[in-house]
Amino acid sequence: MRISDHVRQSLANLWKKKLRTFLTTAGVVIGIAALFSMLAFGKGMQKNVTDRFTRMDLFRYVAVFGPSEGPRGPRARRFGATRTPQTAPPLDDQRLAEIAELPGVEAVFPEVRFPAVIRSEDNERFTLVQAISAELVASGLVTFRAGGPYTHDDPNAMIISDSLLRNLGLTDAGAAVGQPLTVAALTVDAAAFNPLNIAAALTGDAMPFAQKEYTFTIAGVAQRMGIGMGSPFRSDVFISPQAAEQMDTVALTHISDLFKSSDQLKSYPAAGIRLTSADRLAEVKAVVEKWGYRTFALADEMDEIETAFILMDMFLAAIGMIALLVASLGIVNTMVMATLERYREIGIMKAVGARNSDVRMIFFFESGAIGLLGGLLGVACGWVASLVINRIVNYYLAAKGVPYTEYFSFPLWLLIASIAFAVAISLAAGLYPAIRAANTDPIKALRHD
Repeated sequence: MRISDHVRQSLANLWKKKLRTFLTTAGVVIGIAALFSMLAFGKGMQKNVTDRFTRMDLFRYVAVFGPSEGPRGPRARRFGATRTPQTAPPLDDQRLAEIAELPGVEAVFPEVRFPAVIRSEDNERFTLVQAISAELVASGLVTFRAGGPYTHDDPNAMIISDSLLRNLGLTDAGAAVGQPLTVAALTVDAAAFNPLNIAAALTGDAMPFAQKEYTFTIAGVAQRMGIGMGSPFRSDVFISPQAAEQMDTVALTHISDLFKSSDQLKSYPAAGIRLTSADRLAEVKAVVEKWGYRTFALADEMDEIETAFILMDMFLAAIGMIALLVASLGIVNTMVMATLERYREIGIMKAVGARNSDVRMIFFFESGAIGLLGGLLGVACGWVASLVINRIVNYYLAAKGVPYTEYFSFPLWLLIASIAFAVAISLAAGLYPAIRAANTDPIKALRHD
């Protein structure tokens, strides 16, 4: 028999049992749709993260930490980041100037942060204010919801994250641009060191701190990046260094700052290095670490990030495989029932000269046709379901100020692999019924009622 004869005979057999074929194919459709949509979600999340890092140019940034400083928390330990030892030299202006002279370094940005209370007309929130140069906020690292970066000659402008803006009761980012906010910075109260007040301070009745208020105008509302270690932006409020120099502040960002020496307090806890190219990362890190500092670069952690996404893809694929496994059992059941129902027909075919391979190929083509049709429809259903879910999720998150995001990605290889996998699973499921049909004894089959 020719291949065309096998295909024609297989499709005719499937058409005779339309309901059974439909139900069996539906199982494959559901399994492939679940597998396809889950893998598309995993690939979409990976693409969003990678594209965002690339768009923000974070692979060209290195974080350098001063003595006793470094990433804190379980996430930092998981990425292998450690604290800079106390024996390291202070990360002061002189050291930053030396770093700026290294080959491959485009710019160095010291981290200047201080605690403050941000007040609107109705609410207030405690946070850390960070001094960031106008050049850096205009470099494309910040995604603005409304407004834009401040300039060098605008010392009273500020950039605020959208999350802090909502916490202050301001939901319209566009309307917030140009509105004033009060920054109440923490300062040292000299009166608290009066001998009459020292006893009260020691007992906790009075603390040697006070607040000094400054008024800033919102120049831009930024999307909160949520990236601490790999980004030079590590706060919810940004002002220019010129504005920070005019403010009376206390640079206490951690309890350990209370125990630092005067030299350490004059240095910076951390700094960000922007490279001319990501290719210069290794040599710049080697020099800085040779000086005794700890560094962190997001580019070094891409292997761990990719491994995490692979594990997530495997987990999502395992869930989708459960539905596909159930579908494969349905194919086995359909093919076995077809063998029993066409027992006599198989005997006649073999009696008139059909070979075992001919019978086997007919059943293989039947199971393969179910897999191919189920794979095509499954990919289509998974694609439509993913688009609907993406639209619903974005509609819900839009009310919370989250921008529209494509949570699913559909690379061509995923479409082809899903269909090929459906066919492969169907052929594997049809293997036993095909062998059983091919081994039918034609004499017994002809006597069968």
